[in-house]
Amino acid sequence: MDLCNISVIKSVMADAGISFHKEFGQNFLTNRIIPEDIADNCADTSERMILEIGPGIGCLTQELAMRYKKVVAVEIDRGLIPVLNKTLSEFDNITVINEDILKVDLHALIEDYSEGMPVSVCANLPYYITTPILMHLLESGIKFSTITVMVQNEVAARLSAKAGSSDYGAITAILGYYGSVRKLFRVSAGCFIPAPKVDSAVVRIDLYDKCPFEIKDERLFRNCIKAAFEMRRKTLENALSAKLGGFTKDQVAEAIGCCGFDEKIRGERLSTEDFAVLANHLYDIKTEKA
Repeated sequence: MDLCNISVIKSVMADAGISFHKEFGQNFLTNRIIPEDIADNCADTSERMILEIGPGIGCLTQELAMRYKKVVAVEIDRGLIPVLNKTLSEFDNITVINEDILKVDLHALIEDYSEGMPVSVCANLPYYITTPILMHLLESGIKFSTITVMVQNEVAARLSAKAGSSDYGAITAILGYYGSVRKLFRVSAGCFIPAPKVDSAVVRIDLYDKCPFEIKDERLFRNCIKAAFEMRRKTLENALSAKLGGFTKDQVAEAIGCCGFDEKIRGERLSTEDFAVLANHLYDIKTEKA
């Protein structure tokens, strides 16, 4: 069954008596090459479990099942479950779960289905839920190997941006703590039904086994990033003094100076490692003060 064929997609949906749900950001792929390329790039070895988020009617799920030992697909739309049971019936290495990925017990899911294999994530994420899902996965404490996501192109640019660029933001800096991010390829809006208003892109995050730089206080590190980008047009000193809390302006200036940064630098110029170094200096100042 060619689940990228428009006629087949419409027929499958009609047979099940269901329609596309905008609230779930449903846009189904109609170009066979795209799910093939995503599946090829989402992991480096076949001996692993793939956690797929939002399988839709299963076109990417099929490709994943042909390449990897186990696929667990988590679908929030109850109406798509009977569709998936039909479209994926020929595969014996797929488990479909009707759950909200933000509410399901990820640790239990991995324990139940991974069989001790490495786990990678593959997902087609709607814009409004991209950051919450990514942070939910990263903060879960589960040692995922890779996370490969298809998102709106502008979001992909933000996730993979370099420090100092216009696309660089708080989510970029935080992702740099967990792994390295790269944009794989662009997907035009015409490759979907219904066609979205903008192009998409596929991004892969390769998670670190261990963060390559030290962070003494993770909460302070995150708060530094958040404060810097809440007032990104102000100098780093002014932004942290106004938004960070718990530090005087002189202490912030001292920490910035200890890092060797220009006193007029803005937060958008700092890499993830720069924020780690800055947060560590602030931590030392706070500890000495106590």
